[in-house]
Order: sequence, then structure tokens, then C-alpha cells
Amino acid sequence: MPAHEDRWVSSFVFLLFCASSIPVWGSVGLLQEPSPQSYFSSLEAGRASLAFFTPHVSPGAQPFLEQIESSAQALQDYGISVVKVNCPKEDISRYCGKDNVLRKAYLFRGNILIREFPTDALFDVNSIVANVLFALLFNEVKYVQTLADLQNIENALKGKSNMVFAYVPATGTAEHRAVMEAAFVYGTIHQFVLTTEAALLESTGNDDPDVSSAWLLFCHCQRATDPAQPCRRTALGQPLTLLNIHRHLKLMGAPLVTEVAEDPEKVSTVHLQLGLPLVFILSQKDTYEADRRTAEFVAWQLLGKAGVALLSRDLVDLNVLHRSNVALKTPDEGLPIQYLALEDTDEVITLVEDKNKVKQIQEEEEEEEEEDEKENNNQDIQDDQVVEAVSRDKKRELPLEQILVLTEDTFHSSLSEAARTVVLFYASWEAVSLAVLRSYSEVADHLKGTPGVLLSRVNCWDWPGICSQENVTQFPTIKIYGKGEQSVTYDGMWGTEELTSFIILSRFSCPLRLATRDEAEGYLRGEFPSELSSYHHTSLLGVFSSATSEAQEAFEEAGNILSGHVRMGMYFEDDALALSHKYSVSPPALLLARNRGRSVEGISLSKQSVQDMVQMIRYELLDIFPEITVQNLPQYLQLTKPFLILFSDGAISQMESQEMLKLAKGRPQQTFVACWLNL
Repeated sequence: MPAHEDRWVSSFVFLLFCASSIPVWGSVGLLQEPSPQSYFSSLEAGRASLAFFTPHVSPGAQPFLEQIESSAQALQDYGISVVKVNCPKEDISRYCGKDNVLRKAYLFRGNILIREFPTDALFDVNSIVANVLFALLFNEVKYVQTLADLQNIENALKGKSNMVFAYVPATGTAEHRAVMEAAFVYGTIHQFVLTTEAALLESTGNDDPDVSSAWLLFCHCQRATDPAQPCRRTALGQPLTLLNIHRHLKLMGAPLVTEVAEDPEKVSTVHLQLGLPLVFILSQKDTYEADRRTAEFVAWQLLGKAGVALLSRDLVDLNVLHRSNVALKTPDEGLPIQYLALEDTDEVITLVEDKNKVKQIQEEEEEEEEEDEKENNNQDIQDDQVVEAVSRDKKRELPLEQILVLTEDTFHSSLSEAARTVVLFYASWEAVSLAVLRSYSEVADHLKGTPGVLLSRVNCWDWPGICSQENVTQFPTIKIYGKGEQSVTYDGMWGTEELTSFIILSRFSCPLRLATRDEAEGYLRGEFPSELSSYHHTSLLGVFSSATSEAQEAFEEAGNILSGHVRMGMYFEDDALALSHKYSVSPPALLLARNRGRSVEGISLSKQSVQDMVQMIRYELLDIFPEITVQNLPQYLQLTKPFLILFSDGAISQMESQEMLKLAKGRPQQTFVACWLNL
């Protein structure tokens, strides 16, 4: 509906309400005609009038006369005149006959009789106005008695117009009058449907309706697209009065979600004007579609209780915490807008329905900030890296410009843009995800300009469908997608160094096939391939001959499992035997090169199964006398052996290292893990 028409309707109803509130004294507005002939000759085409015929002397009719005279002014507001027609004593026509005089009232449009009313049905002003309007608005207000009738009307309206469904316990009541007066104004905009059948009210979805009270439901049939689904319904939560109905219809006619790009303090909507709060969902370009869906979901839940607006952070400079995702503006003048960080839509809805919730959330946030300040003052670096990252970074915006944001529309197309696409699946509300997101941003900085590698991220809070489709069941998860290959899931530590190493190693085949003896020797020295020369990984080279194809196949399968975690090469040319003899082993064998080839250890491959080979490779890559760190502790715990730990306040001396190495090498491998820990 155009804005100027909406304003006209609003003004009309307001004036109508005010006019109907003016007390009426005497017979203001009541017209009198001396005879039926005079009355019928004065009727104008299209104009409605309510007439009652009475003799000059009418004993016992005083109560009816008082009520109908009192209704004259109210009906006049709707262009309906109330006429008292005097019947001469000698007139025995239809309207002045003794059977009809003061027993019936007649509603005419022009000279056409619309309805006869028994005078006992017109017992007060409300009943008179309600019944007269009900008769005149027979096209605008449908009366239904069965559920089938209601469903037929609803189905006919889907995709075209909305429906206002009202239940009143009885006709002629104040509530019935309010519905009719609203239909007089809004009947050309919405289809009004009325019933007095309690069973119909129960069928509209109300669990335990109070059938002794009137109800009004706004049915959003214009938005309905599925013929099999009922129209959404929004109940009027206040008593059924003309002013409340007008207010409800104004709210239903407002946009479901208002998009704003200005200072929230300057924003004004119909909700604020009608005394309701306005909820802002803070959005940004990368998550616009998801934020829009969230705003629409919240708006449906709060329809009639609060307005919902989508506020873009990219267009408005807000001086608030980055983690704030919701703002609440109340209609009370002088109260500042409250910016809050809420975890789910239920909290947003509770925020509106429970006025004490805002104060409670603010108190919790203030307490949390005070605790954070105390923790930061008492401890420069916390032991738990996750706690440290979250507590320090929650107020700081991370540099994520180099990480592509993926949505449902761009996910699959982006996987084909680069040879390797790295995807971080995370949840924006989850602590570990926020910590990993910082490491991931540092990885993006380290790998900036690396050809063939694209770093991206998917917020599973915004795009749950993608995460479900990719079998992401925990947060965070990192997967690497290669063209024409199965995705590889990262299962290591979340530090920047470990993530970077995994992504770099994943660029190359595992195992990497080496074509010449020079390539194999360069591989053991850490010089080949050249892209890995700056990374200090232990090199593992499998050497095979034509007679060891079974071990070679198991080695290749093991490489697929260990891809991204281990630098593995494979050599099976004609001179493979000579290469292995150089290191005192025969094919099939492993050559383990540490310290860029300065120390190469030859290990015979006696185990042929894939799992045994994976376990052996992982074991051989472990140091004999390691320093236990957060990063490598899980690897040594997987050995399920007791630990013999040398505790040291700082680095250990060369003598201590040598003695512990002798102890570790002098015992069978299965006995214990000899290690040291820097306190």
C-alpha cells in the first residue's frame, strides 16, 4: 500500500476513534420523517440509512428508542443516517402495521432493503453499530461456521491477499463492533473473516484458547507460496478494541525486516512510534545472507512485539565491541541503545520478552570484562593458549582480508579456482574456533603469494548446510581440497607453524616419486623439491626394486594416510639397489635423513601391511631423547609407554643429553620414553 494511502488510513482511524469517543447527549444526529412516504421519497441512491417506524404514542418502547438515538452519531461517522419515521394512525402498510411497529428496524441502501433487524437484537449502541456494519460489509467480512469454509477462503487468498480472522463469543458485543469498524476501514486491503464457533478457534493452532474471550489473528496469506501449508498467523495480544486492532494491522503492514545504513540513534520505525522496541541485527558484507535469514527468523518470532532491523557494520562506523551482534533500541526517550553479544536467536527473543534480561546480560558482560582485566594484569601469558587467544583477541578485529569467505553460493565454485584450496570450518561463537582463526590468519600471512594455494573459511553458524554436507561434526576442522582428489582432513596441532607445515607438505604428492639418483640424493639433503628447501622437515625415502611391489604399494597407501604430516619420497629405478647399499640396507628399505642429510639411517622394511607401515613410520620419526612440548606430546602419548622425564630449569647440558641418550639407546624400544621437560 502506498505511504500516502497508509497515512490516510491511519489518520481516518484515529479521527474515527476520537469521534466515537465523544459522549452523545439526547438525539444528536437522529433524523425524523413525518410519514413513510416522505422518508422513501428522500432516499438517495447508494446512501445507507437505518429506519424504525413508530406511532406518535409508543408506550413501553422507551429503552429501545434511547439506544437507537444514542447510536445515531456513531453510525453517522460511517455515513449511515438513523431515521425515526412517524406512522399516522390510519397507516396500516407493511412498515407501519401493528406487527412491525417498534418490533423491527430496517436497513436500506438507497431504496433497496438490505436487512430487517428485530429490535431485541439491537439492545445497545454496540449491538446496533456492529449489526448494521455487519450487514453492509457482507462482501468485506465473511462469516464462517465450519473449518472447511475457513480453509477454502484461506486457500483462495494465498499469494494474493492477507486475512484477518476474528472470533467473538457472540455478535452484537463491543468486540464485534470493534472488528466491524476495523473492517470498514481495512476491508478493501485485507479479507476479514468472522466466526462465533469456538471449535474454529481451537483449530487455528491455539493449544488451549479461552473461548469466553474474543480473539483476532492476522493470517499472512499473501506471503504463502506452498498451497499445502497454512498461512502464518500472528495473534493480537491485547484486548479486542478498535485502537488495538488498528495498531496490530499497522504492525503487520510494516516491513518484516528493515535494512538501515545510518546511525541507529537516528532510526525511527512504526514500531518505535507505537511504543515497541527495535532490535538491530548487526551484519557485515561477508555474512549478509546468513544475517538476513537470522533477522527474518527473529522478526517472525517477535512480530507484534518488536521491530527488527538489519544494520550493516560496513556502512556505519559503530564504536562498539567487534563481538557485539545485537543492539536494542527502546521507545523511551533518553535511554541509550544497548549493544550486546548473544549466542543464539532464543536469547534475542528472550531479550524482548523479558525486560530484566538486558540488565542481566550487561551485568554479566561487565563482570566478564573485569575478570579479564584482572587475569591480564596478574598473568602476562596464560598457560592455556586457547584461553589466552580468546581473552586477548575478543575485542580485537583479526586481519582476515587474505582469507576468502565462502558461502553456499560460492563454496563449490571456489574449490576449482586453485590447485589446493584450504578450508577452515569454524563456529564464530566457539572458543577454540576463535583461537584457531588467529593462527589461521598468521598462516595466511606466511603463505601470502604462494602459487596454487587458496586459504578460505566457512562459518558453520551461518552456513550449517555446507558443514553438514562436508561431514564436519566438530569445530574447528581444516580440510584441503585438490582438483580431482579426495579432501584431506588436518588432525594435528593448531599452532601457526604446524598448520603452515601441513599446508605446504600437502602441495606435493605423498610419497613423491623421484626419477633419478641425483633427485633422490638431493631429496635426502632437503634440497629437492626446491619449494621445501626452507622447511626443516625430516626426509623419509622409500627405496624399492621390481621384486618388492607389494611393499611399494603398502608404502604408497601409507603416504596417502600421512599426507601433509610427513615428507615422504619414493625411488624404484634400476639403481635403487646401489642407493640402498650405500646406507647398508637392501630394498625394500627406508632411508631416514635428519639435519638435511647429515645423518641418514637405513631401516629395512619387514612389515608389509599399510597400518603397520604407518605406525612404524610415525615411530621412526620420533626423536630418541626428545624435549616434550605441547606440540609433540600427543605423538609420544600414542606410544602408550611410561615416561622417564628429566626436569630442567632451562636448556639441558651436552653431558646430560649424552647420558640420557645412552640410557635410551641401551634399553629395548618397548620399555619407556626417555625425554626432558623445560620447566
